[in-house]
Amino acid sequence: MIDKLEFFIALARTRHFGKAAEELGITQPTLSAAVKQLEDQLGVMLVQRGSRFQGLTPEGEQVLAWARRITGDARTMKEEMRAARHGLSGRLRIAAIPTALAMTPLLTTPFRKKHPGVTFTILSRTSIEVLSLLGNFDIDAGITYLDNEPLGRVVSVPLYAERYQLITAAGTPLADRERVTWAEVAELPLCLLTPDMQNRRIIDQHLAEAGTGARPTLESNSMIVLFSHIRTGKWSSIMPLNLAETFGFSEPIRAIPIVEPDARHIVGLVAAKREPHTPLVAALLDEAMTLADDFAERL
Repeated sequence: MIDKLEFFIALARTRHFGKAAEELGITQPTLSAAVKQLEDQLGVMLVQRGSRFQGLTPEGEQVLAWARRITGDARTMKEEMRAARHGLSGRLRIAAIPTALAMTPLLTTPFRKKHPGVTFTILSRTSIEVLSLLGNFDIDAGITYLDNEPLGRVVSVPLYAERYQLITAAGTPLADRERVTWAEVAELPLCLLTPDMQNRRIIDQHLAEAGTGARPTLESNSMIVLFSHIRTGKWSSIMPLNLAETFGFSEPIRAIPIVEPDARHIVGLVAAKREPHTPLVAALLDEAMTLADDFAERL
């Protein structure tokens, strides 16, 4: 039953029999047979069939929610038994918003020192994708904003506060200032994250509060692309202070505080709200809470 539920979850995620079978490492007939057997066992039709996958039936949507819960509990049980025998091990899958990626070593490095049998997969995703992946059990935890847009049913641990800086090359307009306003920054040729990123929505919000708006001459979903364009001296950007500090900006690049307002937004670790958590997730939340005291000065 657990295997069949895992197959059904993969099918619902990929919405394609062939892709789901490939992901699972089985043949398409094996997948189709397993789903049919699951339907026979439950006495309902789960999948709308035609020449191709056409979606889940209403009963299929209900079973999908149960399947995620049941398989999640099964994984938790297996991890607890493995941890009891061999100590904490396995892989932690974490998705982080782009502006938080540089901060992940502050969490993963001390965690792995305590638990050397654990490995990590770190993904860069939008805040919406982080929550979606959590809800589908495709990741174990996320790092995202806690105080700006709804999070849904998650547990969260605040880690630090983003404060925003004008990042610009020496010799560009405003580069000699000690602080600048949001209205002044809006007049510069800016390179910013794409609008699907919550960081960009936050920036747009504060620019609107200042009576202006963003008119970026370059947009990207990659922080590396933004950094490389800033270094040309032809673009400026708005980035969190902690990110600028992590990349070690120095001359000829300047990081200048943006005021009116001096905006701050909380970033933290999130995990699905469920009891019990897997041993890996529980240990990660404990590590985050331990680090929260060290990060408190950033809040």
